[in-house]
Amino acid sequence: MSKRNKIIYWISTAWLALGMVSTGLVQVLRQAESVEMFLSLGYPEYLMSIVGVAKLLGVPVILLPGLPLLKEWAYAGYFFLMAGAIVSHLAAGEPQDGLPALLLLLLTLISWYLRPAHRRGMALNRRLA
Repeated sequence: MSKRNKIIYWISTAWLALGMVSTGLVQVLRQAESVEMFLSLGYPEYLMSIVGVAKLLGVPVILLPGLPLLKEWAYAGYFFLMAGAIVSHLAAGEPQDGLPALLLLLLTLISWYLRPAHRRGMALNRRLA
């Protein structure tokens, strides 16, 4: 892995982790503005806690070494959460509110694509070697 890719990986992963911690905490703590937005999208309020906890649990998995299979699940979870948020905002006629989710989706894809070989699943390592 080139030095440039390693730098891009760590910057995107750090921003992804920061974004997931901040939005996860807002959802777990049920900040009034966030609850209002969540309800306007047609989702039940209790789902905020589930989504928030999932975001928070994924951060150490992605940042810490090891756990390659869990890393794949965390990246997949982030991908589907952010893609779902984008589609939900588009369907609700509020595309501008989906921009933070789009940014987190892009950071998820960049971090996943540029992750070092020792952070990939075993099957992926064999295919890329």
